Amino acid sequence: MTAQTSRFNFACAPNSWGVLDYPGPSWEQSYQTMLDEMVSAGYTGTELGPYGFLPTDAKVLKAELSQRSLKLLGSFVPVDLTDPASTTTVVEQIRIVGGLLAALGAPFLVLSDAQSPARDRIAGRVPADGSMGLNAGQWKHVAKVVAEAAKVTGEFGLDLVFHPHASTHVETPQETEQFFDATSESPIGLCLDTGHCVYAGGDPAAEAEKFRAILRFVHVKDIDAKVMGEVRRSEMNFEQAIAANTFTTVGEGSVDFPAFFRVLDKNNYSGWMVVEQDVTYGATIVPPLESVAAGLRYLQGVAAAFAGTRAL
Repeated sequence: MTAQTSRFNFACAPNSWGVLDYPGPSWEQSYQTMLDEMVSAGYTGTELGPYGFLPTDAKVLKAELSQRSLKLLGSFVPVDLTDPASTTTVVEQIRIVGGLLAALGAPFLVLSDAQSPARDRIAGRVPADGSMGLNAGQWKHVAKVVAEAAKVTGEFGLDLVFHPHASTHVETPQETEQFFDATSESPIGLCLDTGHCVYAGGDPAAEAEKFRAILRFVHVKDIDAKVMGEVRRSEMNFEQAIAANTFTTVGEGSVDFPAFFRVLDKNNYSGWMVVEQDVTYGATIVPPLESVAAGLRYLQGVAAAFAGTRAL
């Protein structure tokens, strides 16, 4: 069984193996073994992960992916959207990664606000009154950053999508609405992460319906409701929440995937979904290969049932 139905394609990503956004022990594991495990689990695509973990030489990476019949989908680019210099930063980062993505025919560049200490302390517990959010001036700056990012990604032929992310200034459903209101003149779309949505107090099915016109990419994660309850009752930051196994094997948590796929089916969504699990490197309860394989089997069943397709 492959990671494909007639409507949905399922990919994987290095973060399910604990690969962090910065070099460290998690980067010392064999990327070849990781790609082999993705294939053995049944996946047909992967994200780049943090720039520098996989080969950055386009010819080398193309050869590694081609021999495994893996499609490269895109790269996650976090930028501090509140930094006055963020416009310059995002352009520099997109130009670094854009050439590699374009050379391999990857369709997406996934933009996100960068995690910050202030938001990390309240991740999953953001006050509803907006007191910890951005002000009007900051939202105007965000709009300028996104407009420039869209211009540069367009030069590389990439589709720019935004990922609301825990521990950032665009985490909650309310903040996601504010982001897309502020950037309404830009062609940026939504990359909806089911796990981060629930972590922030949202409902993935409701968000998929709300943003159906601009939903162009999906990250699939699941949440352990019991651990998430502890996160909300405590002062646990996002990294500690990951270490406590808040994110669990897809299909074993609290995300209502049948409801989510029902909305996708109703709105004729089709395309790639990246199955992920935020984990702490070297401390997973279930080996990454077993977890991503089990998640894929579960999702193929759900997708086949609710999209009227048969897993191939």
